[in-house]
Amino acid sequence: MNLTRLRRLYLAGNRLEGPIPSSLFGLVNLQCLYLESNYLNGTVDLNILSEMKNLIELQLSNNSLSLLSSININATTLPKFKVLGLNSCNVTVFPDFLQNQDELEVLLLRQNKIHGPIPKWLWNTSKETLAYIDLSHNFLTGFDQNHPVVLPWSRLRILDLSYNMLQGFLPIPPQSTFVYAVSENELSGEIPPSFCNMSSLRLLDFSSNSVSGRIPLCLANFSSSLNALNLGSNNLYGVIPQACTSRNNLMKIDLGGNHLQGQVPTSLGSCLMLEKLDLGNNQINDTFPFWLGALPKLQVLILRSNKFHGEIRGPRTHFGFPKLRIIDISHNGFTGNFPWEYFQSWDAMKILESKHLTYMQVGIKFQVSGHLWTAYYTCSMTMVNKGMERVYEKIPDIFTAADLSSNKFEGEMAECIGKAKGLHLLNLSNNALSGQIPTSLVNLMELEVLDLSQNKLSGEIPQQLVQLTFLEFFNVSTTI
Repeated sequence: MNLTRLRRLYLAGNRLEGPIPSSLFGLVNLQCLYLESNYLNGTVDLNILSEMKNLIELQLSNNSLSLLSSININATTLPKFKVLGLNSCNVTVFPDFLQNQDELEVLLLRQNKIHGPIPKWLWNTSKETLAYIDLSHNFLTGFDQNHPVVLPWSRLRILDLSYNMLQGFLPIPPQSTFVYAVSENELSGEIPPSFCNMSSLRLLDFSSNSVSGRIPLCLANFSSSLNALNLGSNNLYGVIPQACTSRNNLMKIDLGGNHLQGQVPTSLGSCLMLEKLDLGNNQINDTFPFWLGALPKLQVLILRSNKFHGEIRGPRTHFGFPKLRIIDISHNGFTGNFPWEYFQSWDAMKILESKHLTYMQVGIKFQVSGHLWTAYYTCSMTMVNKGMERVYEKIPDIFTAADLSSNKFEGEMAECIGKAKGLHLLNLSNNALSGQIPTSLVNLMELEVLDLSQNKLSGEIPQQLVQLTFLEFFNVSTTI
């Protein structure tokens, strides 16, 4: 078969094994070569591309390949790439040949072993064209230049520097940026005022750093474009600014693990697209925000470890949390009888397990270099499971949980708890609940964790609970 005129070859996402055939590099008219997400192995010497002058898109990501040391690469003879994908290619240093690449639109170096500071020369690489750069999951330590770091790429859409060891202040992106992800680093300082000009943002994530100061009021202005906001696990303080003050598309808000005070802003009630709200581990002093129950898509509500107080009133018409499947209000100061009728209105907790395992995420689509790309933001959370705090790096769409522990709830549990037939985790420990254990708990056939410890329950454990075949953790210590 004569393939010398072949211009585009897409073999991504198959089960191809072994080394890349050398014959592929003899296709001198090839413009696009996509081999990512296979089982290819061996080493790749980029010098072999010197004869492929027309090659502008090369994707080798997500195989078992190793890139030969860039020291011996003749950078001047390589093609001018627009798309270069080298994710998971065992790259240990920034390839020097990138200094000669001035037409790059996509540069992917995710999940390699690159260490040390980001070199100065990288900021001069493809300054007028680069739109998508992913350096996440490496061992990068800094920016090798003075602060503040102003990113030079005027057409930048996607920046992912997450899961490194970067120190210094938050790098300042251009106004064109859609996705700004720098989570899981060691960045510090306050949020720069220039972020207020980034009206195109769809994802802002600098969680798990040491960023301090107040949340700028201007972030509320992004709600019309922003899909996900994650500022969790930092050192932010002050009150939560009003959000969703106009038409908005906010789906995920995570402000947990800071030092935020005050009350839950009522403007969140206008976030009609909101699916996840995490305000846990702060110092919020408020009563239960029942009005969030009107949000038609809210699935995950985490208010744990704050200063919430008072009684929780029963569900009101149009405020029943119809899609809620995970609620964590543990370690607060709620009092009185818990309104167990909520277990009747939480319809999403009645659904038995689905056959397909998917995860809670946001997919942000964008066009670069003639291709439609998708940047995925995967939701995470922390919750006590089987008596131990567990970090869920991904939240399965089938997972349902109710943690009401470590409050001051009293009175008897109602039989309507048994309505939540799809519940996987139920934690009512460390309260002042009395009476007997409801026999309706036998209806929770998906239940894996049941913690009723540290209460004032009486009577016997219902024998019917032996029918809960998925139950792995059952704690009634110091309660009966």
